[in-house]
Amino acid sequence: MMRGTRVFTRLGRRISHRQSIGLRPGSDGGNISNPTAFTPLEKRRYFLTAFTLIELLVVISIIALLIALLIPVLGRARELGQRTVCLSNLRQLTLAWTAYATEYDGVLVRGETYKTYGSGSRTLEGWVSGAFLFPQQSRSKLMANPNKGALWPWIKDIDVYRCPRGRPGHALTYATVSSANGSPVEGTYLGDNMARFRLSTLQLTGKRVGSTVLLLTNLTDIVSPGAAQRAVFIDKGDTTLTHHDFRVEYLYPKWSTKSPPPIHHRDGVTLSMADGHAEYWKWKGRETVNMPRMLVSTSRGFTGNVYFERLEGYDGYEPQTEDGLYDLQRLQRATWGRLGYSIERTP
Repeated sequence: MMRGTRVFTRLGRRISHRQSIGLRPGSDGGNISNPTAFTPLEKRRYFLTAFTLIELLVVISIIALLIALLIPVLGRARELGQRTVCLSNLRQLTLAWTAYATEYDGVLVRGETYKTYGSGSRTLEGWVSGAFLFPQQSRSKLMANPNKGALWPWIKDIDVYRCPRGRPGHALTYATVSSANGSPVEGTYLGDNMARFRLSTLQLTGKRVGSTVLLLTNLTDIVSPGAAQRAVFIDKGDTTLTHHDFRVEYLYPKWSTKSPPPIHHRDGVTLSMADGHAEYWKWKGRETVNMPRMLVSTSRGFTGNVYFERLEGYDGYEPQTEDGLYDLQRLQRATWGRLGYSIERTP
C-alpha cells in the first residue's frame, strides 16, 4: 500500500514539473518524442483537458431539449394556479350575490353594470359601477371612486373582481350572464319590447316555461333546474364597454357577436353557479376556440385606447359542428335553464 502511494506521488510530481516548465508529457524541448509512450495516467490528463466540438453540441442539444420540455409544463402549472385564483374569485362574488339577495328579500342585484335604475327613493344599482369602468387607471384612483357597485359592501377587495389571466389594464374581467337579472334577451321576459329601454323600469318579469323561469329576478325563481345548474358569473377576460353582461342567446343556436366564448383558460372557461360553487369547462369543439375574433379599440375619454374582444361580423356565429353546438347549448342551458328553440342536434 505504501509503495503504491509513493509511486503515485513521484508520478504526480513528474507531471507537475513538466507542466511548470511548459512541456507536455512525453516531450523534450517542445518536440514530441513518442506520444504513444505515455503512461495511462499521463494520457488521461493530456487528452481530457477540454471538450470537443461534438461534445459541446451534444450538451447544448440536451439543454435545449430539456428547456423545450419544461416550458410547457411550467406554463400549465402557472395557468392552473391562476385558474384556482379565478375560481376562488367567482365563488366569492357568487356568495356576495346571494348575500345581497338575502338582505333585500330575495331580490337579485342588477346584472348590468355601470347603471343605476329608477329614480328618487326607488333605485337599483348594478353589481359593479363606474369605478370599474375605466381600464388602465391606477389602483388608488379606483379605490378613491365611490361608485363601486352594489356588491362592494360584501367584497371590498378590487383583486377579486379580476382574473389573473385577464387582459392587461382591465380592472374588471367578470360579468353576470344575461339571465341573472341582466340585460333583456329576446324571448325571456314579459311585456312589450320597449320595456327594456325604460330606465324607470327597476326590473322586468322573467318568462316562465313550466317550472323554469328564464330571466331571474329573485332567488325564489330558481326552481328547475336547481341552483347548482344555473350560471351567475362568467370570466370574460376583459371589460366589455359596449355590452354590460355576458349575452347568451335564448331563441337562436348562435353565439352573440359581443360575447364570444372565453378561451384564455387553456381553451376553456370558468363560471359560477347560483349555489355558490365554480367550475372550469374545457370547450369540446375546435370551432368554439377557433371561431373568428377581433379586438375592438375605443378611447372614449380614457387614457389611451382600450381593447376588448368580439366576434367578426354583426350577426353572431352559428356552430357548424356537433361539438361546437354542444358547447353553445351547454352554456345556454346553464344560463336559461333550457333551450328556446326546438331543433336540437346533440352529439
